[in-house]
Amino acid sequence: MTQNEYLEKCLVTYSLVTTLSDKNGCRVLRLRHKRLGKDVTLRLLPDASRVYEKLCSVKCPNLPEIYDAVSLDDGTAVLEEYIDGINVGEIMETGLYKYKGAAEVLRGVCSALTVLHSRSIVHRDVKPENVLVTPSGRVVLIDFNASRVHSLGKKDTVIMGTVGYAPPEQLGMAQSDDRTDVYAAGVLLNVMLTGAHPTEVLADGRAGRIVKKCTMVNPDDRFQSAEDLANAL
Repeated sequence: MTQNEYLEKCLVTYSLVTTLSDKNGCRVLRLRHKRLGKDVTLRLLPDASRVYEKLCSVKCPNLPEIYDAVSLDDGTAVLEEYIDGINVGEIMETGLYKYKGAAEVLRGVCSALTVLHSRSIVHRDVKPENVLVTPSGRVVLIDFNASRVHSLGKKDTVIMGTVGYAPPEQLGMAQSDDRTDVYAAGVLLNVMLTGAHPTEVLADGRAGRIVKKCTMVNPDDRFQSAEDLANAL
């Protein structure tokens, strides 16, 4: 079955609401169940994805629920929970975060990362656009297109992620692991507080010390887990 054939099959039960994204060979669609009126997100990806398969039915308030991940002739189709929220980048268009609000968002991100890391998954693209906040205040880490299942002793052979948020090991110098996401989370905290990368402007006080430890070049010098980072907040 191809992606288009899978989509046609879905449109028997769902109606297309809108296209959320269409870039780099990845289509993200918002669908609505014709009878129940419930919205879902459909991702059509050009490659196979072990990550989405491993996340099927994982329950965590800080991650979207993955209902199904299907291998197709020309990629993967992922049906997941639709999150009705706006991303941190959009929120920052109205102003920078105060520490309390930024810490609350980052704790949600750390909760999501802890679940991912417990399943040997490295997100590899933690950034404002991939963190949604709902009207009720729920923080959700989305988009696992750059994610990978961690394998000991191997370097990253495909460079993915977002420049500025990716540490040296993610650029092919070594193997990404849990501390790769800790680095990106530290950059995210700094950006929420200052609007800039920590190499340009470092946040003041306690936040700055946390950011500095997160973004050490040597992974051994960072917080060793997302849980450690959350506790430091």
